Amino acid sequence: MIDSVLLQIAKNAILEQFSGAYNFDKNKMLESYPFLKKDAATFVTLEYDHHLRGCIGSLVAHRSLYDDVFQNAKSAAFKDPRFHPLGEKELSHINIEVSVLSEPEFLEYKDFNDLLTKVEPQLDGLIFKYRGYQGTFLPQVWEELKSPKAFLEHLSMKAGLNPSVYEEHPNIYRYRVQAINEDFDEIPPL
Repeated sequence: MIDSVLLQIAKNAILEQFSGAYNFDKNKMLESYPFLKKDAATFVTLEYDHHLRGCIGSLVAHRSLYDDVFQNAKSAAFKDPRFHPLGEKELSHINIEVSVLSEPEFLEYKDFNDLLTKVEPQLDGLIFKYRGYQGTFLPQVWEELKSPKAFLEHLSMKAGLNPSVYEEHPNIYRYRVQAINEDFDEIPPL
C-alpha cells in the first residue's frame, strides 16, 4: 500500500494552495492506482530542515487513502494550530512523510509496569485515551523517546495529563505504520 504516489498526492495538495495550475484528474489517478480507493488512516508530517513543521492525521480509516493523504497534507501545511500556515518560500526546505496506519488494537495491561513490557519500541505507535483526553505518538517518535517509560510518560503529557494518570488505567491502543518520506523538491510532479 505504500507507494511514492502518496508523496506526489501530498505535494500536489500543498502546491494547489499556491496555484490552480497544480490541479490534476483525481478519477484518472484512481484508475491508475486502484489501491487509493480503499479506506485508510494516514498521517502527513512536514519537517523544515529536520524540525517539525506540521503533522496532522487520522487514527481510524474513514475515507479513501487518496482523500486522507490529500486532506491531511493540506491540514499539516496550513491548519496545524502549532504553526503558522506554510509559506511558498519554505517549500525547498520541507521534507514530507506519509505514514499509513494499521487498524488500532486495544492493548490490555494490568498496571504501568505490565504496560511497559507490552509496548514494542521502534514498532508501536500508541493512542492514549482517558476521560475525553487523547493523544498519539507515531512509531517515528521512538527516535527521540527511546524507552517505553519515556514514550508513555510523554504521551500522557501530550494528551494534557500527568504520567501518574496510568494509575487510573487509561485505554491504550497500538498500531503500526508503513511510512515513506522525501524532500519536497525531489518528489516528482503528478
